Amino acid sequence: MSKKKYKSYARNEVTENYDAIVIGSGIGGMATAGYLSKQGKRVVVLERNYTPGGFTQVFKRKDYEWDVGVHYIGEVHRENSMIRRQFDYLTDGQLKWAEMGEVYDKMFFGDEVYEFRSGTEAFKAQMKAYFPKEAEAIDRYVDLIYETQRSQRGFFMEKALPKFIGNFLGRRMRKGALTNNRTTLDVMRELTDDPKLIAVLTGQFGDYGLSPSQSSFMIHAMVVKHYFNGANYPVGGSSRIFETMLPPIQAAGGEVFITAEVLEIMVKNNKAIGVKMEDGKEILAPLVISSAGIYNTYQKLLAAPLGQKLGLNQQLQQVEPSVGHVCLYTGFKHSTADLQLKKPNYWIFPDNYDHDKNIETYLNDPDAEIPVVYVSFPSAKDPDWDNRYPGKATIDIITLAPYSWYKKWEGTRWHHRGDDYEAEKEKLSQRLLEALYQREPQLRGKVDYYELSTPLSTQHFANYQFGELYGIDHTTKRFEQRFLRPQTPVKNLYLTGQDILSCGIGGALSSGLLTASAILKKNLMKEI
Repeated sequence: MSKKKYKSYARNEVTENYDAIVIGSGIGGMATAGYLSKQGKRVVVLERNYTPGGFTQVFKRKDYEWDVGVHYIGEVHRENSMIRRQFDYLTDGQLKWAEMGEVYDKMFFGDEVYEFRSGTEAFKAQMKAYFPKEAEAIDRYVDLIYETQRSQRGFFMEKALPKFIGNFLGRRMRKGALTNNRTTLDVMRELTDDPKLIAVLTGQFGDYGLSPSQSSFMIHAMVVKHYFNGANYPVGGSSRIFETMLPPIQAAGGEVFITAEVLEIMVKNNKAIGVKMEDGKEILAPLVISSAGIYNTYQKLLAAPLGQKLGLNQQLQQVEPSVGHVCLYTGFKHSTADLQLKKPNYWIFPDNYDHDKNIETYLNDPDAEIPVVYVSFPSAKDPDWDNRYPGKATIDIITLAPYSWYKKWEGTRWHHRGDDYEAEKEKLSQRLLEALYQREPQLRGKVDYYELSTPLSTQHFANYQFGELYGIDHTTKRFEQRFLRPQTPVKNLYLTGQDILSCGIGGALSSGLLTASAILKKNLMKEI
């Protein structure tokens, strides 16, 4: 297998004729390119950043490495799972996984700790031990998660159908899934009136970015089911996802170019014919696939008159951008073993068991108690870490942060945003470090390096308009929008990525399967 690396657009001219252009090298774009490549298509992937991979890339500074968007992935340790089969297919089996163990998430509410255990029966048994009076509610909850997940299959398959067939069959295929398209909190309150149990079971809301009263139970069920059988981490770090997906694309005659910013999708007679680059050059191809997000695609990459003619702006008014976030990347000149770090993620909450109230209070007052602090230990999860970075360890600390808090620095350059911006970052950094020290006091005084990213950082690197982490919000309204699908009103222009399906690695990966199936008019799931 070829071990060629990706190319720099600034140093290499795109001279080949390709069957398809993919805009963006995030996992949705790479998966779509990979599926098309496996079917004999020559695909070029154009990435505006100088590092490919989207949220699967790693961030390096001062001999440290952090993942920026991959903290754990479910199901991939099961060889027959759909997500594992997809990864094996797209990487020729080269991507390896390490299980996180019996406990993958720990929920902290003040002094009380709740563990999420691998395996459905183990999960239920542990929850019943915490809430013995709620055993029936816990059983019903788990059953409903599975029931909702099964009902979603037709919902997602309908997205790959040609529009005229989808119009005929879509209502029936979507009906079952939309039965549980209510808010997570509404569904939970039908199961139990115990606020503590509701808070614990919805504690992973940070994985999709919306509080229980705002999120659709459909996305909650997807995320929870994804981890029921445990969680995993890519051996060698999250950058291995892109690295192992690249060779099959190149083997089929395709390529990935970095620093390749697309200015406009070229359309003639309502048919996509290629792209115009920032430097004015044109790259032509009979297919264009955008993994840049639906806002970027419709508002930035398509000419405004065309968007108005096709009613694309009206479609975008039906959805909202998802939450922004900050991430504190910390580095230690000590090994993971010396620091006594373990694999499970930490979810740290106030002790009142009210996620919605805490988030509302925090968004109105940034100095209020932080509603959720998520802590990930990548150096503990990756069995190859000590081979690459002996005697060192890293930790990611994440919380919610709306773009509006940083809007006054909009338009400033990365690393040149001013002293007041750095002071604001330092204030929040110290609060996040203190949350870490409260749970791991042995770390106090041992941090060698730290750096905080904000929604402006996400905007700069991921090109999301408001630095959103999960594309568009996973509300009940979002799941009712039929325009969130691979096909667009422009012939030969397709969408892929988390906006057309759901957030996260699994959602973006499966979007590639749907988009490629829609393009080829072929059920690629059978091959996998």
